Amino acid sequence: MNENIVGLIPAAGRGIRLGLPYPKELYPIIRDNKYKPISQYIVETFINAGIQHIVFVINDRKHQLIGYFGDGSRFGCNFSYVVQEYQNENISSKSPGLAHALNSANHLIKDQYVCFGMPDTIVKPATAIKELLNHLDTNPDLLLGLFPIKRPEKSAAVVTDSDQNVIKIIDKPKFTDIRFGWACMVWNPTFTNHLSHCVSEQNIRDFAEIMNQGIKRGFKVKGVPIKNGDYTDLGTYDDIIELEKDYRA
Repeated sequence: MNENIVGLIPAAGRGIRLGLPYPKELYPIIRDNKYKPISQYIVETFINAGIQHIVFVINDRKHQLIGYFGDGSRFGCNFSYVVQEYQNENISSKSPGLAHALNSANHLIKDQYVCFGMPDTIVKPATAIKELLNHLDTNPDLLLGLFPIKRPEKSAAVVTDSDQNVIKIIDKPKFTDIRFGWACMVWNPTFTNHLSHCVSEQNIRDFAEIMNQGIKRGFKVKGVPIKNGDYTDLGTYDDIIELEKDYRA
């Protein structure tokens, strides 16, 4: 089965908020006098799940990212890179580049199951993706890895019923009493086709809206609470301070 699964990592953002002199995905995590960039965490989570091919979606300035990861042979995996064309559009969605970035890799992922994780988010435990893949025998169109929400304004809250069927995704609510949000996911070729149609034909750029449309169309979307799950998102300097406390020796 794992040979029909591809990992997908969108790394095409320009990191303007942080203003680092290198790609945000290479932000250093130092442990035991060893360097590991933040994006390597999701890479290792994919590899730990047995994924043999990982696709990075990058922009035309991410040469350092390619230089670090290379072809994947150092990691025992195959890496591919897709360049997302710059979208100079006035879009009002909260994550205008994400859906387009994911769809940029359509030619490499359209016939496969896709594991998706963010390069600036560390998910725990490292077996989270493996745990999601264990639920593929239920034949879902989309599986969402659910983690306790710590900061609603930075989370994608997930509403589920008593059987963990996903009813709705609420992206970055200011306040919420919803306990869980997604931080990684797995989907099948049917959802990839839906994503491509929404982006290419309907010009939808909000990824939460695309998922909600899939739910309305009757897709089987399940939430999987990850046992002892936690995640740290690196997007602002406040996040970096929090990360330093948690991950630096």
